[in-house]
Amino acid sequence: MIKVVIIGQGNVASHLTHAFISASEITLIQLNSRNLENIPTADVIIISVSDDAITTIAKQLKNSKSLVVHTSGTVAMKVIDNQRRGVFYPLQSFTKDKPVNFSTIPFCLETRNSEDIILLENLVQSLQAKAYKIDSEQRKKLHLAAVFVNNFTNHMYQIGQEICLENQVPFEVLFPLIEETAKKITYVNPKAAQTGPAKRNDAQTIKNHLEQLNSQQQEIYTIITKSIQEN
Repeated sequence: MIKVVIIGQGNVASHLTHAFISASEITLIQLNSRNLENIPTADVIIISVSDDAITTIAKQLKNSKSLVVHTSGTVAMKVIDNQRRGVFYPLQSFTKDKPVNFSTIPFCLETRNSEDIILLENLVQSLQAKAYKIDSEQRKKLHLAAVFVNNFTNHMYQIGQEICLENQVPFEVLFPLIEETAKKITYVNPKAAQTGPAKRNDAQTIKNHLEQLNSQQQEIYTIITKSIQEN
């Protein structure tokens, strides 16, 4: 059995807590807030708080004999000043009250000591998930890539929805296209999968599109069109 303590009460902490409670190989000792006066002994202590608070929490654990890890995609492992330290980063966008199937979520792992990576891999295996050894510098770049494929893409959905609403077209008409586009890049290189007027250098269609957009949308459309054409 792996004894785990989770520090934090946000979305990631809540979903991990629920998953660990259901995992037969895990003993979840305690779900802590940020009061660490009587933190119990554990195999792994998971700091799952906002990025700005990780260092403060880690300082309170500097004498811990446990493996201390955080769940951030951007914070370096070295902010944890322990002999045994690491990162346990689930790469996914978590939503409050929305069930999570952890078996579909990749975990990016890093540890200071090579033997501790095995402990984290066992922790991931208990969730039937997949583990990747990713160091702090790689994780920073991966998080940047995630902003493009998740946050920026979602903003494109928002713009698309606004265009539909302004023209009394149901946004749901686009759902199959959204799903097919996301599915396609799991087996085709995104560059090879690219379609549309920018890819075809269809100047007249691009001109027609720009005439229908407001100034901010025109700027976004133009930048993305140029990026597609130059790649």
